Amino acid sequence: MKMGTKRTLALAGSALALSLALTGCSALSGILGGGNDAQRDDDGNVTEGANIDIFSLKVGDCMPASDSSGEITDADVVPCSEPHTDEVFYEFELADGDLPSDDEIQAEVEAQCIPAFGEFVGTEWADSALDFWWITPTEATWTQANDRLVQCVIYQPDPADTSGQTQLEVTGSLEGTGL
Repeated sequence: MKMGTKRTLALAGSALALSLALTGCSALSGILGGGNDAQRDDDGNVTEGANIDIFSLKVGDCMPASDSSGEITDADVVPCSEPHTDEVFYEFELADGDLPSDDEIQAEVEAQCIPAFGEFVGTEWADSALDFWWITPTEATWTQANDRLVQCVIYQPDPADTSGQTQLEVTGSLEGTGL
């Protein structure tokens, strides 16, 4: 991911690979009886850290740094008031039919997540110091669990890392920060 004040949508490479991997096994786990969730308050906010089934991840959930790679079935979540690197800020459903190609998913992400990013942060994505990645269905979750959900996940890149791959820990939501 490229860092700078004017960026092109360079998220596709590693972010798409990561996002596709994140939901892969989770649907199968959900089908087979996973589905654990975090303790939440009446507004749906996580109230204590937990490891949850990826299908239990919701808009507003914050996740600490993770060394996970490849397909995962779960995610760690913490209250956003605790240090974390990622926050789910928006989600939408892909249309039924065949699983869209990577390019089609990216086009839909651009159409949906980028405007939502600006509304969430208070600064347009191209002008922001923040960045995002996304979680998408895999072929297995699409066909076996009717998974159509795409989740957009915001983070703050470390400006000292010119590759844009290192994320800073933040405390609190990035909503309305204008960064």
